[in-house]
Amino acid sequence: MKLNNTKTLIVVTTVTLLNACASSPTADSRDPYENWNRKTHSFNDVLDGYVLKPVAKGYNWIMPDFADQGVSNFFSNIDDVGVMVNSALQGKFSQAGSDSARLVVNTTAGVGGLFDVASSIDLPKHEENFDKTLGTWGLGTGPYLVMPIFGPSSARGLAGTAFKMTTNPLQYVSGLGMIGVVNAVDKRSDRLAMDKIIDEAATDRYAFFKNMYLSRDEAIDEEEAPADEIDEIKE
Repeated sequence: MKLNNTKTLIVVTTVTLLNACASSPTADSRDPYENWNRKTHSFNDVLDGYVLKPVAKGYNWIMPDFADQGVSNFFSNIDDVGVMVNSALQGKFSQAGSDSARLVVNTTAGVGGLFDVASSIDLPKHEENFDKTLGTWGLGTGPYLVMPIFGPSSARGLAGTAFKMTTNPLQYVSGLGMIGVVNAVDKRSDRLAMDKIIDEAATDRYAFFKNMYLSRDEAIDEEEAPADEIDEIKE
């Protein structure tokens, strides 16, 4: 059993390149690597426009609504493993118990998570991640970073991404890389309706995503926003 080597390589390569090519000072002290970040953002936009977005449109076209919902439920159920762990790490032990019960119910009665039975019996979905956990422990976000493929992040967010990999059970199963692709396509298909709104609202797409991400982080640190707000846009 092993971690997804491709994802791990992306994280390590990003950190290495950032150490080697820090950009000159910018007007925004939160974004000292703006030169790198803008180039990576442009790369991600091109990759999305030519690969992920067309595939997501095709996925939406062929997938019946009930099947699409089932796929989303499956990955949400897998995500609840990390949610449960982070609830406990944040000292929310009652919530961690609810997350654990939700995971058991949806994995069993929900047929491996394809059906969200737990929500109907007052076991709601919570949104916790290690980025937020580190924030509750008093660690600042650090500089804004844009990662290849993964999108907007921060120094603290990199740790959150690495931790999420370790708490995803699918990472430890050999030969299931295609499941990760399906997850990415499913999430991208759910965001297709937002594209027009973002295009109309963002005169500078880079600044738009940066400000949204950093505002989200500030709100999380003040316990004013759910941890998954930016995930609906970046993943």
